[in-house]
Amino acid sequence: MTTATHLECSRCAKRYAAGEIHNLCECGGPLLVRYDLQKARESWNREWIPNGPSSMWRYAPVLPVSKPSAIISLGEGMTPLIHTKRLGARLGADDLWVKDEGVNPTGSFKARGLSCAISMCAELGIKKVAIPSAGNAAGAMSAYAAAAGMEAYIFMPRDVPQSNYIECCATGAKVTLVNGLISDCGKMVAARKDAEGWFEISTLKEPYRIEGKKTMGYEVAEQFRWELPDAIFYPCGGGVGMIGMWKAFEEMETLGWIGKKRPKMIAVQAEGCAPIVRAFEQGKAESEFFANAETVASGLRVPKAIGDFLVLNAVRESNGTAVAASDDEMIQAGVELASDEGIFAAPEGGACVAALKKLLASGFLKRQDRIVIYNTGSGLKYLEAYSPRFPR
Repeated sequence: MTTATHLECSRCAKRYAAGEIHNLCECGGPLLVRYDLQKARESWNREWIPNGPSSMWRYAPVLPVSKPSAIISLGEGMTPLIHTKRLGARLGADDLWVKDEGVNPTGSFKARGLSCAISMCAELGIKKVAIPSAGNAAGAMSAYAAAAGMEAYIFMPRDVPQSNYIECCATGAKVTLVNGLISDCGKMVAARKDAEGWFEISTLKEPYRIEGKKTMGYEVAEQFRWELPDAIFYPCGGGVGMIGMWKAFEEMETLGWIGKKRPKMIAVQAEGCAPIVRAFEQGKAESEFFANAETVASGLRVPKAIGDFLVLNAVRESNGTAVAASDDEMIQAGVELASDEGIFAAPEGGACVAALKKLLASGFLKRQDRIVIYNTGSGLKYLEAYSPRFPR
């Protein structure tokens, strides 16, 4: 099944054994799963992939689960890649595509990461899991924990979208609403986890959510017949999806599935919470805590991401950039995407459309470039954000 060999710290490169329970490296760096890609290359062919499951588990040899019986899946992954001709024609992009993660189980890309993380918890015998979340990760963890028969403990901001709160309650999680941001929720999980016996599944504080999310990179390569696009727009709160895709591209090149070409990786944030954009513009390797963070895109309201240095590495190594959009811009762009193409996107997806407009206008991207926007969630989970535009 898996070809995983060990875990490696993304900061100091210290190795840890696979098949054991780990959170962060002792230096505080996030751990990454490493694989015997030469072994995978000898025993696995990209032409065989369509014969596998119609889910992200078609890439099982480069996912960490070693026991098929431990896989907790609700059918996540293999989301549509849609050529948005009308939107592209209006914006001046002839080869514009949307990878619509909103059709995943639980309505967002978070299903990928939590399917992988909860599957590894099942394999490792973990019974109680806890997460701080701005919304969609909590809903996904609650659902997969329910499917696995685990106890789930959720800490989310009190003003989280109602859909996320109800979803967690309905799937049996124990929910604590916090007066504060996701960073405050994270502090509460960290303070209580040892006494309560919880395994913490915070963003990048365990090694496996990134492995599920990296399958977005494998899929876009497969769907474009192993030729990567010229640019990828990705909304970055924690930024794990971008980190994961960048990891996937390196793995695929080692497997011999793709060449050296890489897309320009474009990190998109909200003007009201743009620590990565600010760090990129200032030429810094890491971001600083973004005070008074506020945006209707709850998934982007992350004032300091633990993996910010990895996001910034991907952006710079790819000759990409980082762009912020205002709340008004992202909601307007989300409505345009919906009315042009029938894709009702989360505000985070709308932010990518708004960022695209700016980069086409500046000349950073050209009309003929093949461009992929990742819509990370369904607009149906953000009705409060859209409702002021459509009063009854």
